[in-house]
Amino acid sequence: QAELGLNEHHQNEVISYMRFARFKRGLCLKTVDSCFQDLKDSRLVEETFTVDEVIDMLDGLRTVVHSEVESELINTTYTNVLLLRQLFSQAEKWYLKLQTDVSELENRELLEQVAEFEKSEFTASNKKPSTDLIKPKLAPLNEGGSELLNKTVACLQEENEKLRTRLKTIETQATAVLDEKSKLEKSLKDLQMIIGDQKANANQDITELENKVAALKCQFEKTLNDSAANQKFLEEDLVTTKHDLLKVQDQLSLAEKELEKKFQQTAAYRNMRELLSKKNEQIKDLRRKLSK
Repeated sequence: QAELGLNEHHQNEVISYMRFARFKRGLCLKTVDSCFQDLKDSRLVEETFTVDEVIDMLDGLRTVVHSEVESELINTTYTNVLLLRQLFSQAEKWYLKLQTDVSELENRELLEQVAEFEKSEFTASNKKPSTDLIKPKLAPLNEGGSELLNKTVACLQEENEKLRTRLKTIETQATAVLDEKSKLEKSLKDLQMIIGDQKANANQDITELENKVAALKCQFEKTLNDSAANQKFLEEDLVTTKHDLLKVQDQLSLAEKELEKKFQQTAAYRNMRELLSKKNEQIKDLRRKLSK
């Protein structure tokens, strides 16, 4: 026979509920059949009917059947709620929290499995319910169960208190870790800002140094150009000085010759001597300049 994956006790409970549901379903079908029978007995008394009369009879039948089916569906819903209430009430006495998955109520595979189970239990075997399977209500908890429940609750409360204490410790540690993390993040940001400032300052220093090097290079090139110009000027001055020196030497030779001719002219000799001294000084100056 088909099984629902439950233990024997729970499966017997399911069979009991299915028996109740089959009984209610049979009553609903009988009510629908009686609606049709009433229509036959009360309205179908003539051999011919007009279209309007047929439509009126069908509308009336539809209204009656709709009302009966709606009432039965509502009653079935309320019955299921009461069944769930019994289960949940018993679970709450044991401090249990049951959960339902409504989406599984439309699982075709499971629905077919339940149909097969019903067929095997009620149709194929035609078994009559045993008296020990029919239970009008859930069995109440006895005193032994209450004592066990109290012990279980005490143990759970003690375990809960331990978990709360551990949770507080973990929260304290987590808070400390978060504070440390915040401090580290702040330190990292400050360090990044310092590194950024140092990098900016370093870039600025490098730029200034490059500018200074460029300025020194320009100044060196200018000085080099000025030195080249001065060297050229000095070379030209040297050539000119050599020419002047040659002229002076010529003049000196002439002066010596004239000095020999006019040796008795003392005033002229002194003038020539002074002129020669001046020229010698000029030559010395020119040589110093040339040496420089």
